Amino acid sequence: MQIWVDADACPGVVKDMLFRLAERTHIQVTLVANKLLRVPPSRFIKAVVVPAGFDVADKEIVRLTQPGDLIISADIPLAAEAIAKGGAVLNPRGEMYTADNIQQHLTMRNFMEELRSSGVETGGPAAFSQSDGRAFARQLDRYVAQHHKPAQ
Repeated sequence: MQIWVDADACPGVVKDMLFRLAERTHIQVTLVANKLLRVPPSRFIKAVVVPAGFDVADKEIVRLTQPGDLIISADIPLAAEAIAKGGAVLNPRGEMYTADNIQQHLTMRNFMEELRSSGVETGGPAAFSQSDGRAFARQLDRYVAQHHKPAQ
């Protein structure tokens, strides 16, 4: 199992949790972004810089995803593609995207996009909160406990 992070918009507190998890569990955590990111020195943490451009980081994450990998992203189209490749997706607010719910999320995303393009003000997501961070930590711990097989 490897963890891929859609790092351009990932909150710092989530990245910090992932860095601690990498050291504790020896799971490889890779941040993918279109700008240089600082990561702590670790053989379990790395950053990949992709060229700037629409969905370039997303496409690279999907390309690299293997069955059983965990992807950290709030990007719903990326989540759908990663799930189709056998990955699991956890958004930074602690919600798991699954094969059972991803179509519903895509439909809602597309509906909201249509509203915005027709001029309706829909507002953005709420600011990332401490309860979002706690929800993420709970789901991450639960997922790792269920899916990570420590090296013997």
